[in-house]
Amino acid sequence: MTFIDPLQADGLDWIRVREEYEVTRKPRGVGRGDESSVPFAAMEDIPQGGSYGARFRLRRAEQISSGTYFEKDDLLVARITPSFENGKQAIAFDLPGEFGYASTEIIPLRPRRPDHDRRFLFFYLLHPDVRAHVAERMEGSTGRQRVPPDVILDLPMPRVEPQEQRAMADVLETIQRAQTLAVHTAGRVGNLRRAAMRELFTRGLRGEAQKETEIGPIPMSWDLTPFASIREWLQYGTSTRCTYGRTDTPVLRIPNVHLGRIISGDLKYCDIDPEEAETYRLEIGDLLFVRTNGVLERLGACAVYEGEPANALFASYLIRGRLNRERVDPRFAAYFLGSDAGLAIVAGRATPAADGKYNLNTGTIDGLPIPLPTSLDEQREIVQILDAIDRKIDLHRRKAETLDQLFKALLHKLMTGEIRVADLDLSALTKAPG
Repeated sequence: MTFIDPLQADGLDWIRVREEYEVTRKPRGVGRGDESSVPFAAMEDIPQGGSYGARFRLRRAEQISSGTYFEKDDLLVARITPSFENGKQAIAFDLPGEFGYASTEIIPLRPRRPDHDRRFLFFYLLHPDVRAHVAERMEGSTGRQRVPPDVILDLPMPRVEPQEQRAMADVLETIQRAQTLAVHTAGRVGNLRRAAMRELFTRGLRGEAQKETEIGPIPMSWDLTPFASIREWLQYGTSTRCTYGRTDTPVLRIPNVHLGRIISGDLKYCDIDPEEAETYRLEIGDLLFVRTNGVLERLGACAVYEGEPANALFASYLIRGRLNRERVDPRFAAYFLGSDAGLAIVAGRATPAADGKYNLNTGTIDGLPIPLPTSLDEQREIVQILDAIDRKIDLHRRKAETLDQLFKALLHKLMTGEIRVADLDLSALTKAPG
């Protein structure tokens, strides 16, 4: 049962989509040959998750052998699995012309009345219960199921007056734009992070002269040092079976190791003899390497354990490195190994396996060249700069996640009538990002 079913039973004012919408059909006399070039949107050009804008590519009419006719401002809904379930849809606001063609897996919809705000249906179709309601009525073979247009047209939807439709759409659009801005800002700061890493690991803090090495230019005063010379020991993790059943002993696994940091969500736990557990107990400052992965860019992902989760062990698909803290700050080593240059070095030394995965071992890690300032103070200053950038990225990512949760909650409450737009104050969302 979805939220639609009990609300209908409560006798609220509901209509069918077909009362307000129809599927756009190509008028007689209109053909692709009437234009020298026609806008076309393939399935990959249709966004998902709330953005209106599709990408329209101009194609010569004779290059379009098949497609779905649509017109400017139509709502374009993906009909094939899993695109529909994932919320792939757009509104052709920016269509460069009066009509175009899209993938045959698109259903184009247009309002029957000019005062109906198509953004209202756009957002309504993003509600997970609505998508589930429609997905249950897909037809076809497994993996190629499709939504018949009549299923969309017969979909129950709340009757909302045009003025309220516009107000609801404006609110949801404001949140979506703020979320998109937060995501884009995090991406821009991520680009800054990569640029800062390139500069810091090739020129140091003060833009000093460089020397050429086997990994490219590094600051003249730095040493290129094999990992073996800065570590105390390397160790493979425990093979003890782990489950989601909570115990006092969390075990970090591949999903918990991201570039530079430990992510303590999705934890598993184990029951293990206390004496054996001490063999794999992590200490603050330990490095953890991913030693096997099907994605080459994830191989060697390196993070510093900083005490969370407490009392943690590490699993067998990870390798722990304990460093000589008098020579190297573990966070400096992790930042370098997570840079474009560091990841390329690891990828170049990976061993492909028969199962399609790539592997590292302790010998490979020991041979990794690390550019190293002789001064721990310089290492720590570089870490502080990159930490500050990472905090900025985290800020915008958390903001985007919060806005996503707000969007989903408001979408449900507005569509079910639990709250009205007049009850809301979203002025904080219009402020400039920090």
